[in-house]
Amino acid sequence: MARKFLYFVAGMVVLVLAGAFVFQVYGDELMEVAFVPDTEFTAQEVLENNVYADTNMWMARPELVKNNPALWLPAGYEDMDEAFPEAKKAAVFFIHPTSFLKKDRWNAPLDDTESQARARIFLRGQASAFNAIGDVWAPRYRQATLGAFLTDKREGQQALDAAYQDVLAAFDYFVAEIPSDQPIILAGHSQGSLHLTNLLKDRVAGTPLANRIVAAYVVGWPVSAENDIPEMGLDVCESPDQTRCILSWQSFAEPADYARIIRVYDTTIGFNGQPRKDTALLCTNPINGDISSSAPATANLGTLVPNDDLSDASLVAGSVPARCDDRGFLLIGDPPEIGPYALPGNNYHVYDYSLFWANIRADARRRMTAFLAP
Repeated sequence: MARKFLYFVAGMVVLVLAGAFVFQVYGDELMEVAFVPDTEFTAQEVLENNVYADTNMWMARPELVKNNPALWLPAGYEDMDEAFPEAKKAAVFFIHPTSFLKKDRWNAPLDDTESQARARIFLRGQASAFNAIGDVWAPRYRQATLGAFLTDKREGQQALDAAYQDVLAAFDYFVAEIPSDQPIILAGHSQGSLHLTNLLKDRVAGTPLANRIVAAYVVGWPVSAENDIPEMGLDVCESPDQTRCILSWQSFAEPADYARIIRVYDTTIGFNGQPRKDTALLCTNPINGDISSSAPATANLGTLVPNDDLSDASLVAGSVPARCDDRGFLLIGDPPEIGPYALPGNNYHVYDYSLFWANIRADARRRMTAFLAP
């Protein structure tokens, strides 16, 4: 399912470098030339046992206070609700999206300054939504380069498999390190959510750990409600106060053109071994916290609008609506003025969290409160 799904992220860069017209005419070819490595895949060295005990292997974890991007808040923002007491906080495991764009190798080295800086920007706008309800753990991992999603070469899948091994190692350390009864929230975006779907299948489904999951936010990646969810160990979040369940959405302004995503999605096989073709995507409305619903802009508690250099953002309430369409995509009305990285087809993938940051924050608090209720 990963192959060619993230073409639109490459589109963001291509649009900047080549211009919209060139992208529309030669988009797929340009992206493959620009991003797909032409080198052989080299198997990564297996990480040493317990390597994630080193705080340097994390961009966010409880011990990291200085320059922790997950602790960021918009200027002037203050939570109106009381903080959860220390003994009742969740542990949040967050997997960041693709930040490595180079084509000289298939997996990001851990010391790549550019991709690490980009990942920290993503964490500020995404993982920060969860910092009111618990401690965020966000591992560094040797993620697949963007080009791995844009090719049929077997090296692309090899790169994704290698990245997933790092995620598994980080998650296993995370689970072993936190108290054995601490509630857990799982979250990711894009490539991070791809790894999260597999993690749910391989580490949560059918295990006692499933009972500790408050919710899993599988954002910016297509999930088949029929052919994936039954193998992922949790139910769909059908109501705003439900727990032990999964949320997922992909954001498009209108008119939305997601034909390319559907073409790829319809060629893939679900976790249950059946074709995903013509099955509906799981669509959570992040404003309402339920599925397949509509919400007016007035119900949006706050959208993050970044400044020009992405160093900060302001919170603007009431500007973006949301509704799930029949195929399972989240439609947000007219294109909002949120920044220059809207992608072809009115795809707001880059802003999946930013569009609904305050509502996601409220959603996590509400589910955490319900989870802790006697």
